[in-house]
Amino acid sequence: MADLKLLYRELVSLEIELWSGIEGRLRAEYDLPLTSFEVLHLLLRRPGPRIQDIAEEFSITVGGTSKAVDRLEAAGLCERRANPNDRRSSVVELTPEGRKLVDGALKVFEEELDLRIGSVIPERSVREVTAVLTTLRAAGRALDAERKAAGQTPVPGGRAPKQPGRPAS
Repeated sequence: MADLKLLYRELVSLEIELWSGIEGRLRAEYDLPLTSFEVLHLLLRRPGPRIQDIAEEFSITVGGTSKAVDRLEAAGLCERRANPNDRRSSVVELTPEGRKLVDGALKVFEEELDLRIGSVIPERSVREVTAVLTTLRAAGRALDAERKAAGQTPVPGGRAPKQPGRPAS
């Protein structure tokens, strides 16, 4: 029988070590936290997302996303612009300084990924592991949505489900 607790520990430990290793290099070479790099990298890949789009991409709250974008905007790395498709929202775009920073940091990010993953397991294994993790994440999101719809469990960043016999707040 599969030891799911061991798999869990290995996945979490890998994530922590991978995050720490990549962030260490980004901070040393660009004074850039990995969280900030992730947002900037998304803006490079998908120009003009809304705060909501960024939050959904990283499975984090809109409030947390807005604060992260505020910090990047204050540093002159991105800016909010009026959303041409919806006057009630804005889109986030890289500034020229942000593009220059993320272009350089992306090289460091890719080097670390190659050192920590690509040089350790073959390309075919990378594809297989990626497919398995994608399946697990999709199943987890489906389970969370199902539970949320049934009012069983709060979803991170969401409201707690209504308690029986108590009015919604």
